[in-house]
Amino acid sequence: MHALLLGLLLIFTFSMAIAPGDHLSAQTTATIFWISSLFCVVLLFNQLFSVEETNGSRLALLLLPYASQLIWLAKTCTGFFLLFISQLVFCPASIVFLGHTPEISALGLWLSGILLVDIGLCSLGTLLGALSQGQVSKESLLSVLLFPLLTPLLLAGISIYSQALERTQETLNDWFFLILAFDCIFVAVTIFLFPFIYSGDE
Repeated sequence: MHALLLGLLLIFTFSMAIAPGDHLSAQTTATIFWISSLFCVVLLFNQLFSVEETNGSRLALLLLPYASQLIWLAKTCTGFFLLFISQLVFCPASIVFLGHTPEISALGLWLSGILLVDIGLCSLGTLLGALSQGQVSKESLLSVLLFPLLTPLLLAGISIYSQALERTQETLNDWFFLILAFDCIFVAVTIFLFPFIYSGDE
């Protein structure tokens, strides 16, 4: 809930900077959407991992007769679902407050771009959420680590989103290939590293 409210607050705050009668560019609208989504990711994965710190259940999860990668999968899928639900709220909020509506014919492109970027966001968010466990300033640590690594994904997401709003399809294949490449890298790296990071303090 906090993550959803923060994203909506960011969209509303940026909309206050628009003078009456003016319109934001499609790229600016796309950037605001993804900034809201990124802060939503930080809060979501902090909350997903803070539950285990509060009740001390991490050791119990590690003692289960299952591979640690299943914990990664559960955290990633949960974060992905919650992020996408939040974005379903951000989208109409962007239309109302920022004044841009995707073309109906571009909805498939727009939706596929969001989903593919979310895979990379959530896979890396799970790893860094585990990495920030036990840190006093865990929110700051997760943000500092997360933002630079996700820059290529965000640039691709902004480009696809803005082109869907502008009803153009220039260089889309290049951006989709970039997203897929980073998704594969992030998923492979996080699956490999997660067991070491998640159990590192035990």
